[in-house]
Amino acid sequence: MRLLNPDSWPIRLPIGKPTNKLLSEHINKVQAHLERWRKINIGKVHWEAITFRTTGEPVLLPISWELKTPSQWITATGSTEIKYEFKRLEELAEACPRIFHRLLIRQRHLISNKPEKEIIQAARLAMKLEPGCARGKPLRALSLASIDSKFFERHRTLISKLLDVRFDNMAGDLGLEAFLGALDENDHWLLLADLDSSLLPFDLQRVRAKELLQTALPGKQLLIVENEKCLYHLPSLKETLAILGAGLNLSWLQGPNFSQKNIGYWGDIDTWGLAMLAKARCLQPNLTPLLMTKDIFNKYRNDHAVEEKTPAFLTPPEGLTNEEMILYNTLLPLNKNRLEQEFLPNKFVATTLSKWEEDHLK
Repeated sequence: MRLLNPDSWPIRLPIGKPTNKLLSEHINKVQAHLERWRKINIGKVHWEAITFRTTGEPVLLPISWELKTPSQWITATGSTEIKYEFKRLEELAEACPRIFHRLLIRQRHLISNKPEKEIIQAARLAMKLEPGCARGKPLRALSLASIDSKFFERHRTLISKLLDVRFDNMAGDLGLEAFLGALDENDHWLLLADLDSSLLPFDLQRVRAKELLQTALPGKQLLIVENEKCLYHLPSLKETLAILGAGLNLSWLQGPNFSQKNIGYWGDIDTWGLAMLAKARCLQPNLTPLLMTKDIFNKYRNDHAVEEKTPAFLTPPEGLTNEEMILYNTLLPLNKNRLEQEFLPNKFVATTLSKWEEDHLK
């Protein structure tokens, strides 16, 4: 922590004082102790005259050791290992963006066995990556920051943590492929809910995202819900399946089996939720946004809005309507600019979704 905070320096380390008994019975050891401190030439040793019962006269003793810089502390440890690690961190701090310094210092296990060149390359890559930038390609096909096809495989955890620093833990929450909009070659499993109770053999089941590209789903309506935790909000709806938890991993929507369905989309009212809505609309232009308006945000913001620490984009993404772009721009400067789905009242959600069902199944 001291490496991260310049105000932590200098530091003063207390030096123990001898007891009366030690002075009277082991004066030679005390003298040797004093002599060793006199020879210290790193930092500054503070001395003080202290009177002991057994001496009668003041004895000049070292009471604290002041180290003004991290370099002095490293030298004082006398550890070759610490010296090497500190030198390595200095070089990485010089080469990597400042935004990543805290992560690299506090979570050194992420970089302990990695070549410095590749750590720097990962930091530069993390500054180039943006949400959805893979556009359906597998991660190994991305060509940025001069990486090779195995780079994501070797440094997946580090890249994800670096992106979490930039984007408020979104890469870790969604998964790297979903966050970058990449083809998930490890099969991203989505939650499929039968809101009709007669379309599937189970009320709930997991489906691999890539299978949705090829499989014709039953029912006339599809409800896409950003977060799985909102399952309890969903009412019974005729001819309707819900797919929950896709996040930014929406490339499966380009499958030919979805164009004939009435599709509704419901996400958080924040820049990330609107960015996901925009991506979904680019793949299925006729979808209907649900419960994601400025009026709803204003109605519930005082009681339930929280801070969205990192916006998805600094300008509205392609795929939003004029009203949605206005909402996006309205959210950006607010201190509390995120209204999560689960904080909307159950009855209000159920009524809105039921009306969507009635309007399209007449």
